[in-house]
Amino acid sequence: MKRPLIAAALAALTLFAAAPSHGQTFPDRPITMIVPFPPGGVADQTGRPVAAAMERILKQPVVVSNRQGAGGAVGMAAAANAKPDGYTIMTALSSISIIPEADKLFGRQPAYQMEQLAPIALFTADPTVLVVPADSPWKTVKEFVEDAKKRPNQIAYSSSGIYGTLHMAMAMFAHAAGIELRHVPFTGAGPALTALLGGHVQALASGPGPVLPHIKEGKLRVLASWGNERLKALPDVPTFKELGYKDVEFYIWAGLFAPAGVPEPTMKTLRDTAGKVVKDPDFIATMEKLQTPVVYMDAPEFKKFWDADAKRMAEAVKRVGKVEEKK
Repeated sequence: MKRPLIAAALAALTLFAAAPSHGQTFPDRPITMIVPFPPGGVADQTGRPVAAAMERILKQPVVVSNRQGAGGAVGMAAAANAKPDGYTIMTALSSISIIPEADKLFGRQPAYQMEQLAPIALFTADPTVLVVPADSPWKTVKEFVEDAKKRPNQIAYSSSGIYGTLHMAMAMFAHAAGIELRHVPFTGAGPALTALLGGHVQALASGPGPVLPHIKEGKLRVLASWGNERLKALPDVPTFKELGYKDVEFYIWAGLFAPAGVPEPTMKTLRDTAGKVVKDPDFIATMEKLQTPVVYMDAPEFKKFWDADAKRMAEAVKRVGKVEEKK
């Protein structure tokens, strides 16, 4: 009788000793990274090199899952409602703050609440830039505004969709300038840029990366940026703030999130990993190739940035008001 009891006791002690605490073993299986937009966009272009670097650091697969739909709401809601164990994370853009406000405006049940998501790290924060065809008559924002005031609703601009990041940037500018522009929404930033290059619209708010080659080729002219300071890639281009539009500031940023409630040891592992990602040579090289500067913020600083940005976005959505998509 004694031998079985001793054996059982030893087995229990062995199992107890072999069972590490929750934070120490994470991750012990693959992590899913939700990207709530189609492949090829800003979130995907940032998320994939982040996932690749995380794999190298954590020694576990980080699988990118593109769950697009409803302007990003489908994927964001999936991440917000995922089990908070650290095995589901998400790379999202600044539109994460816009969708809940737009839902409120229309009296819809929000797809998710921002409180359901916890920031891990910010990786990029590119201000949008205002571009027009190089052969357009406007060489400055002043000329653009003066013409728009003479011809209300005649100057058309494209965007990645109603209440999308590119729409909100232009809406903020138009409101501050007291002008009426004609909004032509498309299904994404790529088609919106194609419409500008094809002469179907006359202006576009865009992240710097996609339009820089066309600016260098002489096809597009950039009038201003929505940043707090001038872009290194466009040192001669003024910011809207410099031009007197104090509240016109907008960034297409990409950050990493987890469902709220992830245990602190696991969250620390994710945060520490994100801090190592931005030092990873392959990640740095990829972002340089995309002409996207890395702007890293750890969770506490990122949270403050996100809160301030979300406030600007909420105000912008309210100013724009209800916008029904034209069929």
